[in-house]
Amino acid sequence: MNPLDKLVDDFISEAIGKDVLELVQYLKKRENVSEFKLAEHFNLTVNQIRNMLYRLYAHSLVDFTRKKDKKKGWYIYYWDFYLKRALDAALAHKEKRLGILKELLKREETGQYFSCPDNDVRLGFEQAIEHGFKCPECDKILVQDNNSRKIQRLMKSIEELEGEIKTGKEAAIKRAEEIKIKEARRPIRKIKTKRKKVSQRKKAKTWAAKKSEARKKKSTAKGKSSKSKKAKKR
Repeated sequence: MNPLDKLVDDFISEAIGKDVLELVQYLKKRENVSEFKLAEHFNLTVNQIRNMLYRLYAHSLVDFTRKKDKKKGWYIYYWDFYLKRALDAALAHKEKRLGILKELLKREETGQYFSCPDNDVRLGFEQAIEHGFKCPECDKILVQDNNSRKIQRLMKSIEELEGEIKTGKEAAIKRAEEIKIKEARRPIRKIKTKRKKVSQRKKAKTWAAKKSEARKKKSTAKGKSSKSKKAKKR
């Protein structure tokens, strides 16, 4: 799996749900797919498909066009998945998470924490003072927490997340450049076709003009010959 797909799939799984991943993979390769076709393909009801699509739509990852069925009279919705939007949302989601982890790391590095040996109670220095350095649940003496391992875990998670964001951004830039190159080639082809059409028109006009001139010469020549014949008869 390429970095872009992994980044987007991880975001969708976490923010929307793993159950929509197959639907996303299907929409990535197609355009203007009706919800009825999607329901038929995945062997689900139209309402189930709509539920998935609406969840993706809530994050602006899909959009629709509405067309009226001329025979049946009702409206059919055709859906598209937007990879660029999904990528932007995935990167923003990871950067937000990175900010939270960095804030947690800062607190762990600068603060003092106390925990109960018997319960999952962990208090900061000020809270521990308020409770007289005793557990608020069992009244046992709190022990100063050694958070070195927690700091190491946070630092590792931050490093991994920063790597994922960097890889995702690089892949996004590469994809954007590829799209630009493709789009830049399209107008050149159009210009070439236009030039061909113009040259063909010019040729056609030149040919028509030559043919018209030839007809005029022929008619002039006929007129002269008929006049000379009449003069001879006289």
